[in-house]
Amino acid sequence: MIAEAGHFALWLAVGVTLVLGTLPLVGAQRGRADWMALARPATHVLLGLIVFAYGCLIMSFVRNDFSLLNVASHSNSALPTIYRIAASWGSHEGSLLLWLLMQAGWAWAVATFSKDLPQPVLARILAVMGLLTLSFLLFVLFTSNPFDRLFPVPADGRDLNPQLQDPGMIFHPPMLYMGYVGMSVAFSFAVAALIGGNLDAQWARWSRPWTTVAWAFLTFGIALGSWWAYYELGWGGWWFWDAVENASFMPWLVATALIHSLAVTEKRGSFKSWTVLLAILGYSLALLGTFLVRSGVITSVHSFAADPTRGAFILVMLAITVSAALALYAWRAPSVGLGARFASVSRESMLLANNVLLVVAMGAVMLGTLYPLILDALGLGKISVGAPYFNAVYVPIMAVLVFFMGLGPLARWKNDALPALAVRLRWAAGVTVVSAALTAWIGGIITFGSVMGLMMAYWILYTVLTELWERVKPAGGVKANVLHRLGQLPRATVGMMVAHVGVAVFVFGVTMVGTYDIERDVAMAPGDSTTVNGYTFTYQGTQPVRGPNFDAVRGHLAVTRDGRPVSDMYPEKRVYKVQRNPMTEAAIDSRIHGDLYVQLGEPLPGDKWLVRIWVKPFVTWIWIGCLFMGLGGIWAVTDRRYRQRATRSSTDMAGTATAAAR
Repeated sequence: MIAEAGHFALWLAVGVTLVLGTLPLVGAQRGRADWMALARPATHVLLGLIVFAYGCLIMSFVRNDFSLLNVASHSNSALPTIYRIAASWGSHEGSLLLWLLMQAGWAWAVATFSKDLPQPVLARILAVMGLLTLSFLLFVLFTSNPFDRLFPVPADGRDLNPQLQDPGMIFHPPMLYMGYVGMSVAFSFAVAALIGGNLDAQWARWSRPWTTVAWAFLTFGIALGSWWAYYELGWGGWWFWDAVENASFMPWLVATALIHSLAVTEKRGSFKSWTVLLAILGYSLALLGTFLVRSGVITSVHSFAADPTRGAFILVMLAITVSAALALYAWRAPSVGLGARFASVSRESMLLANNVLLVVAMGAVMLGTLYPLILDALGLGKISVGAPYFNAVYVPIMAVLVFFMGLGPLARWKNDALPALAVRLRWAAGVTVVSAALTAWIGGIITFGSVMGLMMAYWILYTVLTELWERVKPAGGVKANVLHRLGQLPRATVGMMVAHVGVAVFVFGVTMVGTYDIERDVAMAPGDSTTVNGYTFTYQGTQPVRGPNFDAVRGHLAVTRDGRPVSDMYPEKRVYKVQRNPMTEAAIDSRIHGDLYVQLGEPLPGDKWLVRIWVKPFVTWIWIGCLFMGLGGIWAVTDRRYRQRATRSSTDMAGTATAAAR
């Protein structure tokens, strides 16, 4: 009965989304306040229904209801309860229900925290979100029902994929989906603005905090996925350029361009057409990523399904969504002005260059991801596009992007002089070169790539410090309180600086681990030692270990440096009882200056094991940098201007737009 109740709740949600997607939209166009007023309560009902349905699915997993195909395929009675809950989104069907939960949650959040938006604007936004939710509800109910029954009922389930039985998988999918689905909010704001004809600075101010929050969640989600792959898959890397990784990275690149474009639209009224197209592109890429993961065109530990019918459904959704949005844009394009003019040397031009480079970088990633799939689909052979292509194409684009990233915040709006900008940046440029050369010399390896990477990291850091000093230094010869001026900085500015410092930390970590990473494969018997980068690893032997649903062999390595104990490391080789899949659990000793990473390979004759050892300098800085980026975005949306009530002029503009749309 629990499953039937959840299934019924989904059908009720279809009715709610039909109301949400039609009546408020028609009401906004016709000036019917009673119809527009339906939007907010409809989102509350929708969220309640989806929460109930998802609760039913979780209960089915927790209670081991193997009469459900979804539970029988992805759970087991020996699976720990926390992983039974996580298994509810570890399948294709369950993950789509999680998507719907996030979609309904975002709609509820917009309805709840945007009470000061003019009623016609809010009604259009929620109506668009309702239609997007409806499309995914139909996808779930007709191709991916998580409540399908199974007969005869098996005695036990097939278990969750052992690679997903990890704490990282408890947090990574919800965080990633919050970002993925959050792109639908930016899309809905853009489409609603196109329908209402109010593509202006006020629209950008309304949309910007929601887009930034979605971008922050997407940043956290991608970082968590990278961290999980690093410690769980046992290969020692943090990014593989896997097609599914790229599927989340492409919308992140576009979302990054979008939040900067919204800043220009809000501040100067420029980039309006560009901003709308980025919002459409960002959500389109989220749908494309969904297609890649769920259509069976790729094989990956991250992919969910291999059903062409589901892939075809998503392609139809993508085609309808994009074509409708672009048709609206074509309709409104003649009435969208160019906005304020700006010189070739200005903050606007720097941000435009950044945005173009981000889109070009996205195109390069898309080409490397889709080209092999297209060749295979056309029967022209199978090829593999891996890290060499992406590093050769993507890294130079990022180098130029980082250069403009340092220039943008220090350039003046509308018009600036190149000599004056160079004077403001001379200190940052000089210290960047010295710091990069000194760091490479201390590290002992000096290559073009390492020096360029270090220069990129230091350039971002020192330009942020330069901007900070420009804002807080005493002005007019008066020695003002610098700390007081620092406290008066807008939160949006502080958030931007923190996010940019996060990029610098990330680039520094990538450069250091890419340049100074050391790997050693050693056959070791009990008592054997090997020294890697000054650390001595002594193999103490193995012992059997029994887990809740697996058997393992656990190794023990004592690590010392200069005779002093550093760590005891315990890598494992596991075999899960149901699927009998061998799994490698690496032992990692993380420190601020780097990781010691040990993996058990295969047993060898003579009581020996093949042991793989890595020393990874500053690898944790990669995820610390991502944390700074996301936290910077979250802090920026707490800025005072986003908490202020809408002005009367905002309402007037929206009313004018409503009248124009009639």
